[in-house]
Amino acid sequence: MQRPVIGIIGNSYLINDQYPAQAAGTMNCEAVRHVSDAVPLIVPSDPEMASVQELMATCDGFLFTGGRPNVHPEEYGEAPTEAHGAFDRKRDQLTLPLMRALVEAGQPLLAICRGFQELNVAFGGTLDFEIRDLPGRDNHRMPPDGTLEEKFALRHTVTFTKDGPFHRLMGAQEVLTNTLHGQGIREPGQRVIIDGHAPDGTPEAIYIAGAPGYTLGVQWHPEWNAADDPVSRPLFESFGAAARDWRAGVRAGKLRSA
Repeated sequence: MQRPVIGIIGNSYLINDQYPAQAAGTMNCEAVRHVSDAVPLIVPSDPEMASVQELMATCDGFLFTGGRPNVHPEEYGEAPTEAHGAFDRKRDQLTLPLMRALVEAGQPLLAICRGFQELNVAFGGTLDFEIRDLPGRDNHRMPPDGTLEEKFALRHTVTFTKDGPFHRLMGAQEVLTNTLHGQGIREPGQRVIIDGHAPDGTPEAIYIAGAPGYTLGVQWHPEWNAADDPVSRPLFESFGAAARDWRAGVRAGKLRSA
């Protein structure tokens, strides 16, 4: 049987500040290939390149990646300020309707970092633009200096809801993760269930209530060391299993991880 195809949402970049490109991190592709056992296919984050329907017909599942630009605050009813950071309106225009369509169809999706925030906004949720400025909250941003190993090092625990999807998937109620984000969920959207928190209360794991297929989101970056990390591996393995089911025409009617 042919391996499932996972669409990896890319990001827009300027190479040498001049040449426009669409790209996705190699570690995302490696996690999909070697842990999910699927074919990674980078999807340009631009709705002019392909429609939601065309993408869903091409891919069996979708990985919504992290990225430096933030979801535009107009998508959740706020005016933009300099503090909100950089934006990519074309990615917003592609990912938000794509997520809603995937959830409705039951087609698998896994959302990471910015993707986690997109999933919340897609269902009417709001975001805090700077977690570290909130009372009682920690600095979750990527360390500015150091090697990749140091930047992606495990930095805090995440505690899952007892007997929730993530607890069952991981086989543990508390795990250790990295953290490399500035923004985070303020108010969860309709049907968005927060299933895991950092010690400071920051939401770290979500799923969509009543979703007919695999729909999970995490605020950390499980693509780092995905093959060997005990938290990342079951996440990408279960995602791959859900994509194989989709390709085979199996519609489980619930989260495969549950």
